[in-house]
Amino acid sequence: MPSPIPPTRLLPKEFGSKFGACSSPLIAKYASESTLRVPANTFHTKVVSRLSSPVINWRELTSLEPIGSGGFGSVFKGKYFGETVAVKKVKKSSKNKLASRQSFWAELNAAHLRHKNIVRIIASTTSTPSDEMDQDYIGTIFMEFAGNMNLQQVIYGVNDPLNPETCVKYSADIACALQYLHAHSVVHLDLKPANVLVSDTGVCKLADFGCSLKLESKAGLMPRLSHIGGTYTHRAPELLKGDEVTTRVDIYSFGITMWQLIAREFPYEGDRHHILYAVVAYNLRPKITTEVFTESAFGLSCRALVCRCWSGDPNLRPSADQLLSDLALIQL
Repeated sequence: MPSPIPPTRLLPKEFGSKFGACSSPLIAKYASESTLRVPANTFHTKVVSRLSSPVINWRELTSLEPIGSGGFGSVFKGKYFGETVAVKKVKKSSKNKLASRQSFWAELNAAHLRHKNIVRIIASTTSTPSDEMDQDYIGTIFMEFAGNMNLQQVIYGVNDPLNPETCVKYSADIACALQYLHAHSVVHLDLKPANVLVSDTGVCKLADFGCSLKLESKAGLMPRLSHIGGTYTHRAPELLKGDEVTTRVDIYSFGITMWQLIAREFPYEGDRHHILYAVVAYNLRPKITTEVFTESAFGLSCRALVCRCWSGDPNLRPSADQLLSDLALIQL
């Protein structure tokens, strides 16, 4: 997506060092929904109105502590105006600078989205108060802090399997997020358990939009998809073949994720390239012969839904709306 207007074109040169950098231009009406508030200062109010966005006040960001890192950045937990937030710093890639920049701007595909099952973006910036010390980073994104655990940790970190009610509830949360995303023509492109945060109250929230794509009125091709990233175990076969990107690629990833919730196994073992070839050429999918999928009405209904989701033909996969309807019919 296009870069926002540089703050230096709208503000005095000394503004960034005195007050902190401005965020990317989010629509003002969404900023008003945030629980975080910039103090009602006359100067700040004028700047906010001028940019139609909140202003990042770096002096109010405190108590930063690292909580995770990935291919394109590091995530910290901190306090902003007294509220707990997550701060993601997107770093430059020495091997692929274009990919790291695309990752940062792709994150902002979710900047205007407000949904209970999607991690909310509060503000973003391509500057920091100490640019000299942060030359390894492209930008910073402030997000709501949605919890300390992701779904992968929940699936593989507990001794007992998740009960059927929890599996369906978590699946429905993810399907609700996809329903909202797809209605706004956004494709996530990296849905997997590690990118689903689980709050203290047991609500799943979809996070990490660094691979996402905003579809135009007609679904288009996504250039350099392999450079942007994504997780090969959850990637739809049409993406591996370079075909057109549609919302049904997320449904495929949902199928793999729901399978993990129930089976509590990893999708594949073996060489990555062999797996990718087999997914496309031989319709390879995770094993579904385990007892949990064959010995109960719950398992059988989940098996049928998962198999529809990861069909090799995108047209045979359900939409997010259909997913929610089918999940509501699963016998617990």
